[in-house]
Amino acid sequence: MRRVGEMARDGGLSVSALRFYDRAGVLVPAWVDPVSGYRWYEPEQLEEARLLARLRRVGMPLADIRLVLAAWAGADTDLVRGLLQAHLRRLELGLSDARSEFSTLRSLLDHRENPMTSLSTATARLSVPAPDLAAALDAVRFAAGTDAELPMLGGILFDIEGEELHLVATDRYRMAVAQARTTGHGGPRTQVVVPLPLADAMRALLTGGEPVQLTVDGDRVTLETGDRQTAGQSLGHEFPDYRRLVHLPAGRRAHVDTATFREALETGPVRASETPKQDGEPCDLSVLRMAENGTVIVCDDGDDDQNNVAVNREFLLHALAAGARDELILELGAPTAPLAIRRPDDEGVFSMLMPVRLEN
Repeated sequence: MRRVGEMARDGGLSVSALRFYDRAGVLVPAWVDPVSGYRWYEPEQLEEARLLARLRRVGMPLADIRLVLAAWAGADTDLVRGLLQAHLRRLELGLSDARSEFSTLRSLLDHRENPMTSLSTATARLSVPAPDLAAALDAVRFAAGTDAELPMLGGILFDIEGEELHLVATDRYRMAVAQARTTGHGGPRTQVVVPLPLADAMRALLTGGEPVQLTVDGDRVTLETGDRQTAGQSLGHEFPDYRRLVHLPAGRRAHVDTATFREALETGPVRASETPKQDGEPCDLSVLRMAENGTVIVCDDGDDDQNNVAVNREFLLHALAAGARDELILELGAPTAPLAIRRPDDEGVFSMLMPVRLEN
C-alpha cells in the first residue's frame, strides 16, 4: 500500500491532483483512514496513476479519461484505442486551425501600415536622484523576462516623458512598474529598452545620494555618476504598450503585513500545477481568497470556492520583496484577472501577477 505522497512521487501526479481525482471519482484510494484522513493506494493503482498522468499531459478531457481507465484492463482494447485516436484527431485539427490562424495573423502583420513614429530614436538627457533610480530598478528587476525567443522582454523599459521616468519590466506572467523624479528633459517622449546586464551595471553605480545623469542617444544608453559611468546598446526592440495593460477592473483591496503574509505563503498549503503553465515549467501555486472581513486567506487544499485566485507562489514572494514595504496592498479581482501588489504610499509603483487556472 502507498500513502498519497508516495503515490504522487511514483505516479507522476501531485498530491493535490490525486485529491482532485479522488473527489472526481476517477482514481479513488483503496482505503482512507477514518481518523487521520490519510489516503492509501493499492500497488496495482500505481499503473493507473501513471496512465492518468500521461493522459493529463496530452490534455485529454476528464470524461474520456474516465472511460480509458475503466476499459484499460479489459481484454477488448477497441474502446481505448478509439478514445485515443479521437483525441489525437482533435489535437491535430486544433493544430491545423492554429496554423491557419497564425498564418493569417503573420500576413496581417506583414501588410500592416504603422504610421506611428518610433519613440526609440530620440535623444534625451536628464538628471535623476540616485536613490530614486535605484529604488525603481529594484522594484521592477524581478519581472524581466529571460526567454531567448522574446528578446524584447529581456530588459527594462525606460519611458521618459516630460519630468517623469517610468521603468517597466514583464515576462508575460508578471509585470512591474515604477517611477522616478527627473529634471532637465524637455524633449519628446523617448523610450529605450535597457538589457538586463546594463541595467544591473547601472544599479551597481547607484550607491550615493547625489543625482546621476542618464543619456539616451538613439540606441545608446549612458549613466554617469561623478567620475564613473556605464554605457551600452539598447535592445533595439519596441516594448509593448504597457499603459494598456495596467488598467485593471476594480477589485477588492486588502492591506497586508508583508512579513506575516510572506510567512503564511512559505508555510501554508500549496498546489502544484499539473501541466506547464508559466514559463514552460510546472509551478507551486498559492490559492488566495478575500474573506468577508477584508483579509486575504491562503486557502487550504480542497477549498474550491469559485472566487479563489491561484498564482505562482514564487512570483508572489518575489513581488512582495520588490514591494519593499512593511505593509502592502493586495488587490484581488475575478479569478481570471491579474493580482495587483501595490504600495500604500505610492500608487505609481506596483506589480501584477497573472492568475493560473486551477485544474478543477
